[in-house]
Amino acid sequence: MEETERILFLRRELHRHNHNYYVLNAPEISDREFDAMLAELAELEARHPEMADPNSPTQRVGSDINHEFTQRAHVYPMLSLGNTYNRDDVRAFYERVADGLGGEPFDVCCELKFDGLGISLVYEDGRLLYAVTRGDGVRGDDVTENVKTIRSIPLSLVPGSGYPRRFEIRGEILMPWVSFEQLNVDRAAREEPLFANPRNAASGTLKSKNSAVVAARRLDAYLYYLLGDATPTDSHYDNMRLAASWGFKVSDAMQRAHSLDEIYAFIDHWDVERKMLPVATDGIVLKVDSLRQQERLGYTAKSPRWAIAYKFQAERACTRLRSVTFQVGRTGAVTPVANMDPVQLAGTVVRRASLHNEDIIRQLDLHLGDRVYVEKAGEIIPQIVGVDVDARREEPVGEPVRFIDTCPECGARLVRYEGEAAHYCPNDAACPPQLKGRIEHFISRDAMNIDSLGPETVDAYFSAGLIHDAADLYQIKTSDIAGEDGTRERSAAKIVEGIRRSLDVPFDRVLYALGIRFVGKVVARQLARHFKRLDALRAASLDELLQVDGVGAVIAQSVRSFFANPANADLVARLAAAGVQMQLPEEEQLSDSLAGKSIVISGTFARHSREEYKALIEKHGGRNVGSISGKTSFVLAGENMGPSKMEKAAKLGVPLVSETEFLAMIGE
Repeated sequence: MEETERILFLRRELHRHNHNYYVLNAPEISDREFDAMLAELAELEARHPEMADPNSPTQRVGSDINHEFTQRAHVYPMLSLGNTYNRDDVRAFYERVADGLGGEPFDVCCELKFDGLGISLVYEDGRLLYAVTRGDGVRGDDVTENVKTIRSIPLSLVPGSGYPRRFEIRGEILMPWVSFEQLNVDRAAREEPLFANPRNAASGTLKSKNSAVVAARRLDAYLYYLLGDATPTDSHYDNMRLAASWGFKVSDAMQRAHSLDEIYAFIDHWDVERKMLPVATDGIVLKVDSLRQQERLGYTAKSPRWAIAYKFQAERACTRLRSVTFQVGRTGAVTPVANMDPVQLAGTVVRRASLHNEDIIRQLDLHLGDRVYVEKAGEIIPQIVGVDVDARREEPVGEPVRFIDTCPECGARLVRYEGEAAHYCPNDAACPPQLKGRIEHFISRDAMNIDSLGPETVDAYFSAGLIHDAADLYQIKTSDIAGEDGTRERSAAKIVEGIRRSLDVPFDRVLYALGIRFVGKVVARQLARHFKRLDALRAASLDELLQVDGVGAVIAQSVRSFFANPANADLVARLAAAGVQMQLPEEEQLSDSLAGKSIVISGTFARHSREEYKALIEKHGGRNVGSISGKTSFVLAGENMGPSKMEKAAKLGVPLVSETEFLAMIGE
């Protein structure tokens, strides 16, 4: 066999063995034999670069090359499902379907609702073409390279198995419990923050810019819906069974129900059995089985009328409260944390639960030693929901839990602002957790993205007196952190280079990195676009801030307070002196076709995202405004425009301009 033929043979065999192992759980060869075949293929591909194939099994290991995600529009919108939590709502859904079909008989496909990250996979000629996250339902992130590392997702389908030439299949990316627990063990050893649940871990992993990290974390995937112009049958259930024969991982739990009683039986069975599954689930999905009937029932603005999600009741456990500790966050908010005897809950061992604030503690009337009931909200966040008061008669308890008066870190007297439930440490200039927390926020991926640093490194540098705030990072030299004997010189050089690269981070992310209270990524972007320069933002009056789309009185006052603080003014000045971007680059003005026009954007669009349209409006001389008034020139109206905005525009005589009409106005 020639080497090129051997390459094709090995690829076919490795794809087959991957499917046997990760989907069918029926391996035919040992791991050692598989690795030997993979190594042989990699060696042959290196000798024959002309045979390069992005879907080769050798590509599943991922790359350590960072890549930014691009957005891609969905061919079919990925809508969310309506939720229900009781049998009466399930019955109401069943009756609505019956009425909508005019008495025509119908079946319902019952499926497990996996708790992961929604994904859309598009195949052409049996090969994975691209993979897109749900995003906003209209557009999502193209995560194809990361998805290729998930071994239960086929890169090439079983030849000759009858799949359409081009189709889309949707499902859920998951992190199995075993992988999740090992990941948190590894993170704890490195003193990194733990993931709260497998869904967050899966989402964070899939959005990693390093596909080698994705490969190492062993994600899984279950597929649950087939779309396209040439679906094989009218039955959703039959289509998914066919998809399984093509090589996709489809849950064996899927069942076709012919009556409401059969739906109830399915729910009752899996409400118990789900606890034995290797992945997280949070409910049941019910879908009308016939695609023809699905089309006939149609959609509301947000969800299909032919499907609904039944959410399981949160799992509850009883355990003993041992102590309550208090944590200080980067904003100074003080959070009480319950420390309990370990208890198994929704697939994980729970030892701690947030008590949120003083009001919750008083409401629960907590005492040390109490037997407490713990649930996971949405099977994610552990929380105490009640106390077994009767148990106090049999087992005496300790003192009532009282909220503290002073900061556990710096001793400052806590304050509680009017209208807020949380207590805050006001000593933001010297309270260590706040200082370290702001630095950790500053270096985070969505802010300055200094990925060579981590929380444990920040803590070490802070404790050693090397840094006290974010501006100190830019004074670090390799010799400061290479160790006395220079053994850490390579890692030190990498850290210094990462800090240097952050000087190229654009102004809107710098603004977010400053950690101004209530200013998230979106608001930071809006402020940056409106004021262009930090000097202009710092000098803005309250009224000028309120003119920015998405900025209300609370945010505006927070921005003013931040820049009025001399310590913050000094921090910003030192960051500017270090070369951090403090203004947006001058944008090329494309035309003045929208000069003098105030434009409101509403709805969803096919050609560009809302943010892209806001940028286009400014580049053509227009002004973005957040709400409709008599001064609004027109509304750029996409699909699913809100009825209240539509009504207000009609009442004020403000014209609606379609996406096509708008693009014609600006000459695109």
